[in-house]
Amino acid sequence: MKKMLLAGFAAIFLLYSCNEKKEKEGEEELKETTDTIVKAKMPAPIHAYTKDSVTVNAYNYDGLEYFLTKSNDTTYVVNFWATWCVPCVEELPYFEQLNEKYKNDKVKVLLVSLDMHKSVESRLIPFIKNKKLQSDVVMLRDPDADTWIRKIDTTWSGALPATIIYNKNERKFYEQSFTYDELEKELNNFIKP
Repeated sequence: MKKMLLAGFAAIFLLYSCNEKKEKEGEEELKETTDTIVKAKMPAPIHAYTKDSVTVNAYNYDGLEYFLTKSNDTTYVVNFWATWCVPCVEELPYFEQLNEKYKNDKVKVLLVSLDMHKSVESRLIPFIKNKKLQSDVVMLRDPDADTWIRKIDTTWSGALPATIIYNKNERKFYEQSFTYDELEKELNNFIKP
């Protein structure tokens, strides 16, 4: 009888130990998942410029990288431009048109301004407001262009305009201006099943 009682206690202890171990493993998996989610969280801007109810968040390359490396079911169109770049300004309406047309199709347009930080409030924000830009606009404020240009794409000379279209399966870099038809054709290469 004693042996049966001891065997029963041993079985209960073993069962309890196994459950406790599973709980700890579950907690560790939850912590790892939470850490991954926190790391993937949108970074805080290094500066937020606000004027006339328009806000532009500025990021260094490390912060901007978040917007260039998402891996979900959305296709991203990221255009590098500046208000002083005539071909950039000429093609901006095409990105806006693309943003409007595909807003319900898991397509996201991001306009990355390379304007000087000293002219954000005097030039960039008034430009955004006057042109009524609806696409998301952020600013890349990182003085080490020799480093971040190559990180964005090894073939990029640094000339503007430049565009990246990417999703979780494919990525393509363009150092050129677009017409609307050219831009839409490139996008359709990414979103067609």
